Amino acid sequence: MLNCLRCKQVGVVIAIVCYVKMFWGQNDTEPIVLEGKCLVVCDSTPSTEPAGGNALGMSVRSGTGRVAFSAIRNTNHEPSEMSNRTMTIYFDQILVNVGGHFDPARSIFVAPRKGVYSFSFHVVKVYNRQTIQVSLVLNGWPVISAFAGDQDVTREAATNAGLVIMERGDKAYLKLERGNLMGGWKYSTFSGFLVFPL
Repeated sequence: MLNCLRCKQVGVVIAIVCYVKMFWGQNDTEPIVLEGKCLVVCDSTPSTEPAGGNALGMSVRSGTGRVAFSAIRNTNHEPSEMSNRTMTIYFDQILVNVGGHFDPARSIFVAPRKGVYSFSFHVVKVYNRQTIQVSLVLNGWPVISAFAGDQDVTREAATNAGLVIMERGDKAYLKLERGNLMGGWKYSTFSGFLVFPL
């Protein structure tokens, strides 16, 4: 009799937990998860990518959607490719380039799909008494900036980070808005990753 009562209590608890999970987990904006022999996660928003979609406009998410990069400046010399016209800050060593969307030749990140992206940068000025202003540029427009202007230190960094919404094909890079990096910018970093697709 006692075991039967416990079974009923456990059954009631399980039923309540299942009902609560079903009630909270289902709404118009949450992904639908179907379980069977394999796990499939369907995105309820239409895909803008031609591959991987179906007739309902839904896409199956897979590990191929991972996007991340991190680049550093490994040498302390200003390269000839730093154009006075664009003032793009170049990086000469790639630590991570998952998905291959960071172009190391131009130091530009190209978004593979619409989503929220996180970027951070740390640009070091060395033996330079001028104030520098570094901006994260999205499609030619500065989004966030950072300054380094102390004249009494041999090394100082302009550092900032932020989240931005990017469309497929949008470009992000770092630009020197003010000052110069004549002493070099060794140990500088530029990193970004896809937080989630939209």
